[in-house]
Amino acid sequence: MGLRVREHDGGLLRLATVTANEVEEHSISEPRINERIRVPEVRLVGPGGEQVGVVRVEDALRLAQEADLDLVEVAPDARPPVAKLMDYGKFKYESAMKARDARRNQANTVLKEIRFRLKIDAHDYATKKGHVERFLTGGDKVKVMIMFRGREQSRPEMGMRLLQRLAEDVAELGSVESSPRLDGRNMTMVIGPHKKKAEAKSEQRRKREQEQAAKDAAPATAAPAAPEAAAEPAAPTAPAADAPADSAADAS
Repeated sequence: MGLRVREHDGGLLRLATVTANEVEEHSISEPRINERIRVPEVRLVGPGGEQVGVVRVEDALRLAQEADLDLVEVAPDARPPVAKLMDYGKFKYESAMKARDARRNQANTVLKEIRFRLKIDAHDYATKKGHVERFLTGGDKVKVMIMFRGREQSRPEMGMRLLQRLAEDVAELGSVESSPRLDGRNMTMVIGPHKKKAEAKSEQRRKREQEQAAKDAAPATAAPAAPEAAAEPAAPTAPAADAPADSAADAS
């Protein structure tokens, strides 16, 4: 007889029977659940994270069945082991989705590389720092490399100071993910982006550009029209001429 657990297939919830062979195959990578937990007692955690206390495993299984949940051993090395009430199928599905998203984000992150000389002038430093800032703003990690030449190899502390200076200068956009370390004749450091800060800054810049574009496109406000000159008073109308006198009466 197999174990019955809940599984999520996309958005669908279904019950599946897990055979003994399948349990054996996955026993190494997956936690023990339900009847596979063979200890006399467990420290039980409720589905909302509340501490229930130390209970017999039989009582914990009964509570799981009453709540239509699974009993999952989350800390097998504790004494007694810690078990939690949860929907294990849903938990596995959500964990798989998070892992897939993490792999996708990792694949989209590009590792850029910038090389510095130990004796770099101010102009070159500013230029390369600008490249690092641009990469971090774009969401990419940056591998910074200092190449030592000749006697410079005996002064690794100078390379350390240069990398620390760069990390401080770009701290608003990224943080050190891999501390400076020597690799042959080179010293390397990896800086990763602060995604939220970089995205917020990019959004602010985009809004400013949109506002400026809107201002440039807006038509100039027309100048107010000059008031019309007052009309001159009309000249008085001449009185109408008297009608001409009737023609003289016919001679009698």
